[in-house]
Amino acid sequence: MKTKLCGMVIVCVLLWLNSALAWQGKVVRVLDGDSILVKRGGRLYEIRLYGIDTPEYKQPYGQQAGRVTRKMINQKIVDIQPMDVDRYHRIVALVTVGGRLVNRELVHRGAAWLYPRYCKKQPLCRELRAEEQQARSQRLGLWAAANPLSPSQWKRRNKKLSGRSHIHFRHHRQH
Repeated sequence: MKTKLCGMVIVCVLLWLNSALAWQGKVVRVLDGDSILVKRGGRLYEIRLYGIDTPEYKQPYGQQAGRVTRKMINQKIVDIQPMDVDRYHRIVALVTVGGRLVNRELVHRGAAWLYPRYCKKQPLCRELRAEEQQARSQRLGLWAAANPLSPSQWKRRNKKLSGRSHIHFRHHRQH
């Protein structure tokens, strides 16, 4: 019983700390569909949206995914709830605008995939998976294509092609 109580207390403290670390800032630039620059107190922060992956810029639907994100949040005040820091020192976060979770909205509109390798927070990730399935069945956004490739598949395929044909692709940072 004592162990259960201690575990519950730890979970409550962690949840409180996570929400206490949330902050607001202004989106000054959308780098691509799932990466943004946010200004807070005179400082810029690169934010990577948690749990999702949008097509790369040169990938089919990549530019459209960027436009969806820009239309939703560019030059707007957003709430940032940090979840992690990636290997490129970007803040990986849940981003909310007007009470709507941008991460979820992008999946819902067919502009992003659930990124199961990095999406661990439940029940959010189950919800994102359901949103993806719904967008897929309605053939929204990137799902209008017959067989869209995830960004990781697309990068692997294009890396092989560029090795053979000496075509150089601009590579975006991965997380």
